[in-house]
Amino acid sequence: MESLRIELGERGYPILVGPGLLRDAALVGRAVAARDVLVVTNTTVAPLYLPRLEQALAGKRVAPVVLPDGEQYKTFATLSQVFDALIERRMNRDACVVALGGGVVGDLAGFAAACYQRGVDYVQVPTTLLAQVDSSVGGKTGVNHPGGKNLVGAFHQPRAVLADTETLVTLPAREFRAGLAEVIKYGLVADPRFLEWIEAHLEALLQLDGAALAHAIRRSCEIKAQIVAEDEREHGRRALLNLGHTFGHAIETAVGYGEWLHGEAVGVGMLVAADLSARLGWLAAGDVERVRVLLQRAGLPATAPAIGAGRALELMGMDKKVLAGRIRLVLMRKLGDGVVTGDYPADALRATLAAHFGAAT
Repeated sequence: MESLRIELGERGYPILVGPGLLRDAALVGRAVAARDVLVVTNTTVAPLYLPRLEQALAGKRVAPVVLPDGEQYKTFATLSQVFDALIERRMNRDACVVALGGGVVGDLAGFAAACYQRGVDYVQVPTTLLAQVDSSVGGKTGVNHPGGKNLVGAFHQPRAVLADTETLVTLPAREFRAGLAEVIKYGLVADPRFLEWIEAHLEALLQLDGAALAHAIRRSCEIKAQIVAEDEREHGRRALLNLGHTFGHAIETAVGYGEWLHGEAVGVGMLVAADLSARLGWLAAGDVERVRVLLQRAGLPATAPAIGAGRALELMGMDKKVLAGRIRLVLMRKLGDGVVTGDYPADALRATLAAHFGAAT
């Protein structure tokens, strides 16, 4: 087992990474200290790992709520099911919500925990690569809205993150590849040596090599932990972690939540960001091609859907990084060195959007 910590003072917490964590009742019991526990999971994960978690929580009053699986269910209606379960089980402020699943489950469970009785504890038990390297860490919670992704939510830090790498064995290949997009993101935006390591070990990752997975997850979490500790509520540097997300969220909203996986949309979004960075003179054409090749090697899409530049720009205008009407974007001065900026020629952005999304509609 590997261990690191998010340093946020009294709200700091451990991130534990390794195989078989859900089989360690003592470890799970230390992470989930409450007597009353609501386990939030979904119809895919529950048959696989809910009994194992319930066994590890033996002796506590455990109640599960099993949600439908899919990004299209990350809604207020689904969130209400979690609130209903908490109320029906008469859970109080000393209860703990445990998120057992991927990013959708984690965001929903965390948002419910942030709101219920003005805040109760929660623990993340991520079962997808994307959740283990990104969404389970940092305290972002929320739901989608027809007008945009993650528009309604709260910052609410978990008490612990338990990333059991054994759960990745049952993850569908498409979802695993989508998680790799977030791993690649960390190299592109913050660590050129990690980017080189990913390029050299990509086949091992795709083959679920245990040592390679452990390193990729730990290094991704280390980068995120450092940035979150510096900027918990995304007033500055934390926005770097949104490389590809402004373009990617536009894709997800335009084509319908769930049609493209989040990591797939982010991967294409990173390529669009690399293209715009090249148009600004920061990246060479070879750097853009390097990003494209890496995405293709990872089995990720490298071509955006033809939603039209106008529609893409409209949806990007609802991004949470917009300030005073100006869309701030995460770009790259060079590979491994990201920057958040609203200082770019509008013509360069329009040309980039047209090249990837099609002419304005």
